[in-house]
Amino acid sequence: MTGVLGTAAERARRNPLLLWGLTRIVLLLCVFKIVTVPGPDVTSDIEQIYQGWYEVLKTGTYPMDDVTWQYPPLAALAILAPALLPFLGYSAAFFVLSFLCDALVFGLLRYAGKRPGRSSRGAWIWIAGVPLLGPTAYARYDLMVTAVAVAALLAGLSRPRVLGALAGFGAMLKVWPVLLLVGTPRGRATFRSWSAAASASAGLLLLCTIAAPGALAFLGFQRDRGTEVESLGALVFHVARHFGWEGEARMNYGSIEFLGPYVSTVSTAAMALTVAAFGWLLVWRIRARAFSTTTPADAAFVAVLLFTTTSRVISPQYMIWLVGLAAVCLAYRAGRMRRPAHLVVWATAVTQFEFPVWFSHVTESDPLGMALLFVRNGLLVAASLSACRILWRQTVTEPRLAAAAPVVPVQPERARSLPVA
Repeated sequence: MTGVLGTAAERARRNPLLLWGLTRIVLLLCVFKIVTVPGPDVTSDIEQIYQGWYEVLKTGTYPMDDVTWQYPPLAALAILAPALLPFLGYSAAFFVLSFLCDALVFGLLRYAGKRPGRSSRGAWIWIAGVPLLGPTAYARYDLMVTAVAVAALLAGLSRPRVLGALAGFGAMLKVWPVLLLVGTPRGRATFRSWSAAASASAGLLLLCTIAAPGALAFLGFQRDRGTEVESLGALVFHVARHFGWEGEARMNYGSIEFLGPYVSTVSTAAMALTVAAFGWLLVWRIRARAFSTTTPADAAFVAVLLFTTTSRVISPQYMIWLVGLAAVCLAYRAGRMRRPAHLVVWATAVTQFEFPVWFSHVTESDPLGMALLFVRNGLLVAASLSACRILWRQTVTEPRLAAAAPVVPVQPERARSLPVA
């Protein structure tokens, strides 16, 4: 029996497609509830929230009266997409579409990994990262957005307009893909990609605003969110609860947030930290001297990593964004983001235990819940610092040192005197 299992494991290791298929079958078994994962049912949002939005959107309006609708207007496409499979129920169709988007990303990474100067490491990161998040990966529409982002970055090196158009499209799905444009090379590539992104996003926003009322309602709902219990800032209140802090953790604006004294102060500090992170990105953009083939993907990874780590809300599905961008970074042989990419994969594995497996411990701020959050958020902080250091060193420090290095002239070899006959 051991020999059979060993042979199967060796085949899976040598055949990425086989391993991808096996892990995705497990995910499908989980979301279809054939295999039960401990903790809250992560698929309930599809039935209770997404399907409710679907019914409202079919009437020709956005869910203007639902504070949990906190997404850009094009998110309606993801919510309405299960209608493409009318022979399935809403939830089943959504899971199948998530599976197909997963397959698309895997296929893109496999194809990219076979090209000159590329590597298969990106596909392996994707194979490992998605199932480590558990059924949450297929029970949220973030995987669909990540598929757009991965396609944009892989196409962007030679087609800046495609990068820009897909980034603009993705921004209208869930905002963060606009950060894909941070690392575009200066000059014509930046102009083409940024103008394409602006045109695409403006055109789509205008179209959505004309097509249905309430397209911009998400702005107010997102602004009023507080400090979610899984965020970096929430660690303050997890600790403070053991020292008499008079607050509570309960459902608010679609997630479990801390409510009570000083929460607004910590939320403001988190937003200030996000502003500071983007300030660093601006300084990096100005100081960067060399943009290599890996810089657009590396910079996008760093930007989204900073945005996620400093956010007031770190929902489990956010890890899919990071896994996808880390996979693109490692799809290049010259890529240096291996350490932060691996840290992200480890953080994703811890996230599944934090939610859903032991989420009750998190909401109660007991030692197990606090330990999970400190480890997961600590890994994200470490990945952020490591990625920033690598990006700065590769694009700022090393080019400056190379330019400052003195040029040593090559001395011609002294001719040997021939003996006189």
